[in-house]
Parts: sequence; structure tokens; C-alpha cells
Amino acid sequence: MKVSISKSLAHGILDAPASKSYTIRAMMCAALSPGQSYIRRALTSDDTLASTDVLQAVGINIFRNEFGWRISGGNLKRPEAELFCRNSAATLRFMAAMAALVPGTIRLVPGEGLAKRPISPLLDALMQLGVKCRLDGPIVLIEGNGFPGGDVSMPGDISSQFISALLIAGPLSHKGINIKLTTPLASKAYISMTIDCLKKFGVRVSASPAMDEFSVARQEYRPTDYTIEGDWSQASYLIALGILSGETITTNLNAESLQGDRVALSLIQRMGARFSVRRSSVMAQRSFLHGINADMSNCIDLLPTMAVLAATADGDSHFSNIKTARLKESNRVAALCQELHKMGIRTREEENTLTVIGGRPHGAEIDSHSDHRLAMAFGILGTAVGDTIIHGAECVDKTYPDFWQALTSLGAKVESDDQ
Repeated sequence: MKVSISKSLAHGILDAPASKSYTIRAMMCAALSPGQSYIRRALTSDDTLASTDVLQAVGINIFRNEFGWRISGGNLKRPEAELFCRNSAATLRFMAAMAALVPGTIRLVPGEGLAKRPISPLLDALMQLGVKCRLDGPIVLIEGNGFPGGDVSMPGDISSQFISALLIAGPLSHKGINIKLTTPLASKAYISMTIDCLKKFGVRVSASPAMDEFSVARQEYRPTDYTIEGDWSQASYLIALGILSGETITTNLNAESLQGDRVALSLIQRMGARFSVRRSSVMAQRSFLHGINADMSNCIDLLPTMAVLAATADGDSHFSNIKTARLKESNRVAALCQELHKMGIRTREEENTLTVIGGRPHGAEIDSHSDHRLAMAFGILGTAVGDTIIHGAECVDKTYPDFWQALTSLGAKVESDDQ
């Protein structure tokens, strides 16, 4: 799918979509809770539907309607076929740990893009905990004949989802689990979100102050009624739209959220953006920006948003601790440099840093690299500069299927070849 974006004047009010990360975590917790849980305002996207498909295949009943999802959990069974996880990393990684609780051998199949992303550190950790597992090419094989548990050492700087996966499955292991990280934890906020979600379902996790050690005893999940809050990652695009192309009000946001990407407000403030926060909404207005130095270690998904804002800013912007962005749906660092260069913006990259030299970007034909966050970020920049075409624009279905319609509703001039 290809979308064409003309220079636009954006104006309007729109809800941020529900958090993908909280939706998937809540679904997994509900699946492990004996009884019925209600997940209200859940996000429907390709990633969350991947979780739905996989959970239903292991015996979890999920009823969806316009108000939310009713999930009957607590009785996992061996699936009749392989479990296709699409390109949802959270689905694959969380299910790899949960599969140890299911009798028999389970085969988890990643989509083409997901197959390129790391999984071995999680399997190494599961083996330390007594789980028999291995890779068969890109397919993950888990022999779910019990989850002994115990002590495990693992890296914290590759993906926080590896730790979250163990924390989700760990309460139902025989001995509980104790995790010690051998490298500093990246994306700490996602672990805080996991611990918060587990608490809502009756599970307690102990974490060291430095968040380098975690313990979860054997315990039972409790079904609950859970409401998904708005997604700060997705809200960043709507806020950036106002900053670059007019005025937007983004609603359905929790100002006290544990989501790491809530720091977007602090970052844009440091860039000189004009915005105001009122209860659950953010109003952003067209602004003249200046460069920024920012540590992205706990908000790595904001890198595309911040990079396109930096492209229009006065001066250079330096983003550090960005190496994990190379392990996402694309190598986001290299892809950002490539696509910004097409728009006349110079960049410098090293393994763990990215510098964007602000200027006057112009329209260009942009390759999304099948990466939803790149497509959305360059879509926003396209509204400010015009004459922009995004190839592979359908990749936004992964987390924000209505993104292009959302832009149109806010006054952006967007045309699609998939009308």
C-alpha cells in the first residue's frame, strides 16, 4: 500500500489508541487466571490479534465486542497445530515462556520480519530454569512438561520482553524464579508495566532498587476487570502532528502512566515545543524547535518521532543509548538515516548514538522498511513538508490500523492507493 501526503494544516481532537503493550500483557495474565477476566478498551491491531489467535489455540476462550474482551483462562491445553505469532515479538516471547506450562511440545512460528529478531537469550534463560527448548531454524520448540523454575542469569540490554516473559510465566513454575541481570536493563519502564499488570491480577513481584534482580514466588493468578489506558507511543505522533502542522488535542492519556514514552512531553518541552496538559489530554501547537541531547534508553520507541522533529529543528540533536533500536521491526537507526537523507537532512550514526542535523526537509519517496513506527513518523513529517509518498504504508496495522484515517480526520491531506 502506498500513501501520498500533501502539505497540510492539522486541527482537531482525537483519542490516543489503547496501549498495545498493556493489552497484550493483560491478555496473557487473563489467560493464566482461572475464571473470567474482562479487558476493557483493548487495542485491536495485528499484534494483539496475533496474541488472540495463539491463546485461543491453547484453549483460552476469548469473546470480543465493542466494549471489550471477556477472557476465560486458567486451563491451557496442547494446541493441535503450530502457533503462528505473525510479527508480534511480545506474542512470541511471552508465549515461549508460557508454553512451558502447557503439556507436550509446542512450536512457535514467527513471521518473516520477526524471525530476524533475537530470541536465543530467552531460550537460554528458560533452559537454566529447567525448560527443554530449542530452535528449529526460526521456529521455537518448547517441551512443556513442567516449568521447574529456580535461579537464572541473563542479559538485560537486548530486550526487556525476555524478562517480562519470565515474570509472567514464573508464578506458575514449581519453585518460583529469581532473575539476576548480567548487563544493565534497557527499557526499564516496560518491566514496571509488566509488574503493574501482574499486580492487578494478584501476582506480586519483588524487584531490587536498581532493577537488576527480580523474584517471583509460586502463586496463583486472580481474574480481574482491567481497563487499558491510552498509548503514549502512538500519542507521540498525534502530538508531533500538532507541533509540525497546526494544533492537535490528544485525549485518552494517563498523565501518571508508567509507560516510558510518557517522557515525550519532557523531550518536546526541551525542544521548545508549545503544548499544554489538561487532565487526560495534551494540546500541541505549531512550534519552532531547537536541537536536543537525549538519552533514549528508557523510551527507545520514541526515536522515530524525535528524529523527524529534530529534522525540522534549529541545530543538531544527539540521541544516545539507541542500539536496541537496531533490533526492532527494522534497523531503525540505519533506516532513519537513509530516509532522512532522501528528505535533505544530514545525519551521523555510531553503534549507540544518532545525530540529526536540523534543516529544511523536503518531500521524498519514503520506504517504510515494513516498520510501523517509521511509517507513522515520516507520515507526520510529510504533513509539514508535502510531496511525500510512504511505500509499505500498511505496516501501521501492527499497532495503529486507523492511523492514516486518524490523520485525515485531523485535516491531513492523505491519499491512498488502497481506497
